[in-house]
Amino acid sequence: MGNKITGQTQLAGLIAHPARHSISPKIQNMAFTHNKMDACYLAFDVLPENLKDSIEGIRSLNLIGVNLSMPHKQAVIPLLDELSPEAQLIGAVNTIVNQKGKLIGYNTDGIGFIQSLTEEGIDIVGKKMVLLGTGGAATAIMCQAALDGIASIAIISRHGENYEKAKQKIATLLEATTCQIQLISAEHETEISKACQDADLLVNATNVGMGEPSVALPFIKREDLRTNLIVIDIIYYPKETYLLQCAREIGAQTVNGLGMLVHQGAKAFELWTGKQMPTDLVKQSLEENSNN
Repeated sequence: MGNKITGQTQLAGLIAHPARHSISPKIQNMAFTHNKMDACYLAFDVLPENLKDSIEGIRSLNLIGVNLSMPHKQAVIPLLDELSPEAQLIGAVNTIVNQKGKLIGYNTDGIGFIQSLTEEGIDIVGKKMVLLGTGGAATAIMCQAALDGIASIAIISRHGENYEKAKQKIATLLEATTCQIQLISAEHETEISKACQDADLLVNATNVGMGEPSVALPFIKREDLRTNLIVIDIIYYPKETYLLQCAREIGAQTVNGLGMLVHQGAKAFELWTGKQMPTDLVKQSLEENSNN
């Protein structure tokens, strides 16, 4: 970080658990340096039971804002003063802006996801997607893809609180868009395999494989993959998850979560500062320095 800390230095950060693996500090601090701003960005590993105090700390310490990652994207909502329209629709927040003590929640995940695919030459309009997971990031991807013209989404998830919430979200999207959406239980292997065979894109939006290569695939079998299926994993650490490794080995196009991370971060940076992040420079730097 080229910035020197002064008495005027503004602070932003990441609230997550775990947080130590995050490369968001590098991304955001590069953007602050590029824009010659007296500001810095830190990562805070916050347990769920400490989330409320941490959010209040944004006000008391006058942070310009924060990003949120798992497991706080949905739990934070009751602690905020206002939600943007997309955060209300998605039901999850990944960015908070401190507007003179008023904490406003946004969600930039869906925008970042679509932009990352555009960079890879992938157009989702009229396509079919299999989406793994029903958490905050998965919901953002589902909503943004439906709004942006994807033809159908098959969502795979275990039963639980998020599964039930997904039913309500799907009902809203079916009324608001032309996208056909179905929810499939993770137990129904035959339905999952059929959905994968019909799909153009397979997206892992779970945390399976985060932090280290996993020996398991999230909800699917290796034989569900095929050469003409584009396989996307929103995890960026490691650079290649076991899912992406399996897909690459059969010749499928693969995309990891680095592009989504950079572009959702760029939107957050714009919300905090009104300035643009140099996304090409940031992504190039991260790719050059990646050891994974």
